[in-house]
Amino acid sequence: MSITADTVLPTGTWSVDRAHSGVEFSVKHLGIATVRGVFREFEGTVDFREDGTAEAHGSVSACSLDTGVEARDAHLRSEEFFDVEAHPKLSFESTEIHALDVDAFRIHGKLTMRGLTKPVLLHAQLLGTETDQFGNERVALEVTGQLNRRDWGMSFNEVLESGRLLISDKVKLTIDISAIKRS
Repeated sequence: MSITADTVLPTGTWSVDRAHSGVEFSVKHLGIATVRGVFREFEGTVDFREDGTAEAHGSVSACSLDTGVEARDAHLRSEEFFDVEAHPKLSFESTEIHALDVDAFRIHGKLTMRGLTKPVLLHAQLLGTETDQFGNERVALEVTGQLNRRDWGMSFNEVLESGRLLISDKVKLTIDISAIKRS
């Protein structure tokens, strides 16, 4: 997983700080409105090495999804969507990370959801580094991507009278990361 351009990435192993990070998804409802959700429980690590290689991996608890509507959350946890009873965790592992410029990256990886592992492409933007009030070195990244939920067997839907779908197959991902240096 080589970084292919000069970057300002700080080397080291970084652990995601849940208190200052977020994992969000959004999908179109009725073809006109956006419904957003978050995963409340997640973890991750990013490793930027001196030799120019990098890797990232993380996981979320599918049970921790929250859209702000209890009935919708229960449906999303059911077999028609995340099937959290059989597949309580989603996981991501990078396979390649390419620098596009000094602070933008393309991340190829594998996402495992509902027992299926599929390739995904993510885009990351380095937002900066800072030392917090406790002396911890931090790095911040914004990671975005898009996937088709049908690729992971989430096919529940209805066609409306207008011809639009009740729920879009396209799901947008936004992951805001504040990570603390471990080594």
